[in-house]
Amino acid sequence: MTALRRLGTWMSAGPAYPPDDGDRRTMSLLGVVLPVRATIALLAVAFLLLLDYHGRINGLIETAFGIAPDTAVANMRIEALGRVVLFGVVPLLLILLLLRDRPTRYGLRLGDWRAGLALAAIGCLVMLPIVLVAVRTPGFAAYYAPQSAAPVDVVLTTAMDVIPAELFFRGFLLFALLRSMGPVAIVVTTLPFAFAHLGKPELETMSTLGGGLIYGWLDWRTGSVLWSGLAHTVILSFTVLASAAVVAGAG
Repeated sequence: MTALRRLGTWMSAGPAYPPDDGDRRTMSLLGVVLPVRATIALLAVAFLLLLDYHGRINGLIETAFGIAPDTAVANMRIEALGRVVLFGVVPLLLILLLLRDRPTRYGLRLGDWRAGLALAAIGCLVMLPIVLVAVRTPGFAAYYAPQSAAPVDVVLTTAMDVIPAELFFRGFLLFALLRSMGPVAIVVTTLPFAFAHLGKPELETMSTLGGGLIYGWLDWRTGSVLWSGLAHTVILSFTVLASAAVVAGAG
């Protein structure tokens, strides 16, 4: 019991997230008093998700980088580059210019790197066998297999897609809300994360509720979005490559 108690204490030893004067600043909207930073983060996330859903940035990416959306792999690269802008660059600019805050307060740092590295590695070891089962379910491999390419390309495209998403959901939004509403922010940020997966295989969309909570806890525990971003990249890259292997084996 002593070892389990120590493990529980270690896993729950997240850092404090005390609000500063900027986090406490409020505005009154028709009598409704709102925290400025948390409100901006929530509204920005909603707006940027709508832009991403409608693919508004994709045409600009196609023109800027000369990528023709003629294959699933090309489409994924266009979407990934778009998310670097929408989910990475734009939130970073909002933190600096509108929230007038330091990016390190939003998870852009190593944080508790020992815990982050260990927990991310354990998470990947747990998830990879589950992925091998999932890709054999109807529709799962068929969805991801067309996105496959050379492993390096898959990892690069996946990293450009999910690491900005981790900054977006669990950096920009989570850490703004943590200092406003406390740890329930982990639950709140899981909701838009889950809805952003609509259109993907049903098994995956349902699993995002649990996955979002775990990633949120990991970022809360370590004070960084890096470790959830790396774990997410490994798991999703493996999903794409395993799906392609299943489809090739069936053929």
